[in-house]
Amino acid sequence: MKIMSLITPVQKVIFTLLLFVSLSGCGGEKLAYRDLPVEQLYIEAQKYSDRGQWFFAAIAYDEVERQHPYSIWARRAQLMSTYSYYMANSYEDAILAAQRYLALHPGNKNAVYARYMIGLSLYEQIADVRRDQNNTEQALNAFNDVIRLSPESDYAKDARVKIELARDHLAGKEMEIGRYYQQNGEFFSAIGRFNNVIKEYQTTSHTPEALLRITEAYLALGISTEAKKSAEVLALNFPESEWNEFATDLIQRQAN
Repeated sequence: MKIMSLITPVQKVIFTLLLFVSLSGCGGEKLAYRDLPVEQLYIEAQKYSDRGQWFFAAIAYDEVERQHPYSIWARRAQLMSTYSYYMANSYEDAILAAQRYLALHPGNKNAVYARYMIGLSLYEQIADVRRDQNNTEQALNAFNDVIRLSPESDYAKDARVKIELARDHLAGKEMEIGRYYQQNGEFFSAIGRFNNVIKEYQTTSHTPEALLRITEAYLALGISTEAKKSAEVLALNFPESEWNEFATDLIQRQAN
């Protein structure tokens, strides 16, 4: 994932002023409002994009829309603003730009791209499993919208990959909480979390460990029948897993 943006609101205002001076050609003169031809504004924005100055580019594309909202350039500038904010790691601005595009052009053929950029911007903000996973869940919703609206597109292909990664992340969060409960002797709460992984995220990489932890928790509670059931499911579905080896060893020791 990309590095989070370090641009503050104050810096954004400064960048906007500097950009306005550049676009208006005032140099060191007093800053003043000037209408500019839409083609000139768009070309200036592209120049910033070409130089990799993404935040300047985003603001310049915003200026295209602000000064010429009903032109054919405005719709294109909205999408380029979204992309530029994303490339500048200014994810919240990217999301707002994409949402504005969807509000104005919900049925446009490029609406799927706007939804994809919302998902991507949320995906880049996914936090460590020890923190709140709201961005992860919102990213999943956005990517699912992309797949629903344009299942054969390249955006949908990438969305499917990122959905699996995001689901694995959410499963990791459940495992983190389950281990915490288990370490503190709250075995039934731990089993509930591990069962969530098996039921909701069974295709993720965390399922074998979840089955082992359930086996451990039931053995700690003295419920050997349920522990054996969990170990059997683990052995049947993941026979080559190291977690299966651990579970098999636990059950054998308990039997002896």
